[in-house]
Amino acid sequence: MKITRVLYSKRLNAGKYAALEEQARRLGRIRTEVWRRFGSISGVGLTDRQVRDAWLREGRRFAVPANAWKETLRDAMADIKAHREAAKVKVRQAIRRHIHDEEARKRLYTLLKQDAWTKDPYLRRLMRRYWRRGHNHTHNQIVVRSDSYTVFEQGGRCWIKVPGLERGKRIAIPLDTTIDHAPSGTLRLILRDGVVEVHVTVEAPLGRPCGDRELGVDKGYTEAFVDSDGDRHGEALGTLLQSESDCLKTKYQRRAKLLAIAKNTKNERKRQNILRHNLGRKKLNRRAARVKARIRDEAFKAAHAVVDKAAVIAAEDLTAPMSGRAFSKNMNRRLAAWTKGVLAEALETVSQRRGSTLVLVNAAYTSQIDSRNGCLLGRRRGDRFYCFDGAVLQADVNAARNVLARLRDPEIDRWTPYCQVRAILQARTERLRLGLLNQDSSCRSSDLKDLSTESESPNAQMCASF
Repeated sequence: MKITRVLYSKRLNAGKYAALEEQARRLGRIRTEVWRRFGSISGVGLTDRQVRDAWLREGRRFAVPANAWKETLRDAMADIKAHREAAKVKVRQAIRRHIHDEEARKRLYTLLKQDAWTKDPYLRRLMRRYWRRGHNHTHNQIVVRSDSYTVFEQGGRCWIKVPGLERGKRIAIPLDTTIDHAPSGTLRLILRDGVVEVHVTVEAPLGRPCGDRELGVDKGYTEAFVDSDGDRHGEALGTLLQSESDCLKTKYQRRAKLLAIAKNTKNERKRQNILRHNLGRKKLNRRAARVKARIRDEAFKAAHAVVDKAAVIAAEDLTAPMSGRAFSKNMNRRLAAWTKGVLAEALETVSQRRGSTLVLVNAAYTSQIDSRNGCLLGRRRGDRFYCFDGAVLQADVNAARNVLARLRDPEIDRWTPYCQVRAILQARTERLRLGLLNQDSSCRSSDLKDLSTESESPNAQMCASF
């Protein structure tokens, strides 16, 4: 398994950083042109080599080293392809939902895989819906080929020399590591606030063994994961997200007041001072980077704790939006900062590295059914799930057990539409109701209303609830 290792520059000269920044800015213009010309249907079926050869025949010249613009072109074309493939995943889901003939499905899947979907009107409509035209916003990256840089040691520290804008002159960058951990292969240099990040792809070391059980996990806000055993993992996540969200709320309210003063004042010097010294982004960006690192750390620790127990993990799609529920303004703001993608990435990455199997299941109604019988016989209120017989379950644990049950459910697979899932659950609920009615022969239809309030029999209460 490949992972990305990040090294950082150490006390880089300001002049060197400015030269690298100018090179990245020029390469950013090339990225923009690639996205503009080939980021839509006109780029389907084209490879970076075909575009490169066409530009060379046209005699195109760029004010950057030749290897730099060629690697930038290759990288941008790879991003466009990834963007297109992500849209194909949604198109395949739409085909599965709406096309029921197996032969027609197979034909559409084949056209989609071979990039021949442009010939089919139905597939073209779907791709227009899910494949939105991308735009380049990257102007701070340089891709360096493995044969375009050198590595050396000086002062006990590892250095790399990369090509600069002037022909024959290279820029030496000191790194925060030793020569024993020198980078190799293709490098990606990302420039942020005077620091150069060196991203290099390496082979991930083997992780410790996983557990030997099957577990279901449910996403949470106050914690990262709750498993079907009732254990909570990553309990500091909710506190971290809430404190950061509330802090940013206060900070942006104050910034808005300063911005209003700057706009309304007639003193030009005062306006410029406010804009320069009070409304910058450097501190905010540094704080956001620190918080993001803490969130990732908490998410990966929680994922490791889950994999310590499980060889097979059942989980719902952690990137799916939480629709159909109304929250307060403060809660909406806090949930917007909830990085569900980080949780999904952590669970997938850790399970792959440690040999565990992650299975995504259908999440429809997993929070609304009773995990003891798999039927729609209860109601969730906050962190509690109230069952028909008076029992109260922890809502997240109940949902995690339902997710685990979906792993072996013969009637509900991952792509079953939610309306069909509801019909299946209602049928199961009806069968259970009839079974309870047969067991409790003393429950008569004329006495159902009285029994619902007076009888202590769980079966009688169940009959009355219907």
